[in-house]
Amino acid sequence: MAASCRRPEHMAPPEVFYNEEEAKKYSQNSRMIEIQTQMSERAVELLSLPEDQPCYLLDVGCGSGLSGDYLSEEGHYWVGVDISTAMLNVALDREVDGDLILGDMGQGMPFRPGTFDGCISISALQWLCNADKKTHSPPKRLYNFFSMLYSSLTRGARAVFQLYPENSEQLELITAQAMRAGFTGGMVVDYPNSSKAKKFFLCLFAGVSGVLPKGLGTETVDRNVSNQAQFTGQRSRFKNLKGKSLKKSKDWIKEKKERRRRQGKDVRADTKYTGRNRRPRF
Repeated sequence: MAASCRRPEHMAPPEVFYNEEEAKKYSQNSRMIEIQTQMSERAVELLSLPEDQPCYLLDVGCGSGLSGDYLSEEGHYWVGVDISTAMLNVALDREVDGDLILGDMGQGMPFRPGTFDGCISISALQWLCNADKKTHSPPKRLYNFFSMLYSSLTRGARAVFQLYPENSEQLELITAQAMRAGFTGGMVVDYPNSSKAKKFFLCLFAGVSGVLPKGLGTETVDRNVSNQAQFTGQRSRFKNLKGKSLKKSKDWIKEKKERRRRQGKDVRADTKYTGRNRRPRF
């Protein structure tokens, strides 16, 4: 496999891989910012937080604070944890609203029981599956993280992790340790038939079992992955997207605007042009 195609977690430990040069991409690369924001939006949607009520959330692997920006935009308060000093420095330079903590999630979450109303994590959890030091045991580090996270969440809260699993064995390792720590839930997969749009979200419930959300896209099930959700694409307003960006959906735009109105924000009135693709200007 060419070096450019190697997974980041195979190249160096996270605190080394996410150096100053790599961290700058998360504040300067518009495509990267767009992708991170979209995944954050979906993760928050899967949290199913109360409407019109600010929550106190944990962002694990917060990096430069892009996901935190979305949490702030939605009116929530948050604390971000990351192992990379360079990434946290970018977040500080960007003057994000959340509190930032330098820490290794494999060593657990140093918070009082019941501190948070929910947790999100974007593209971070798979790093715990690697042993970057001789003393590292991926199962033990995963269990340590999940058990302390479980304690820090209010009962009935959710934790949603967007991740890039390497294979089905890695998914089984992650979900097994989460369940061992007390969580229930499973995997939600959006657009399973699309190689580009396919996204994995581990959706966990703390203390109270809930109904696992449906994945966006057509119906499919990977029988080799334990604890994976069966997803049917019952959310009709998304059924014809077939992997396209949710931001290109007219219904999604209208729903977003309506949520803004409920928050008391100024929003342009809907017209027949709302959500319609505009012709490029020359």
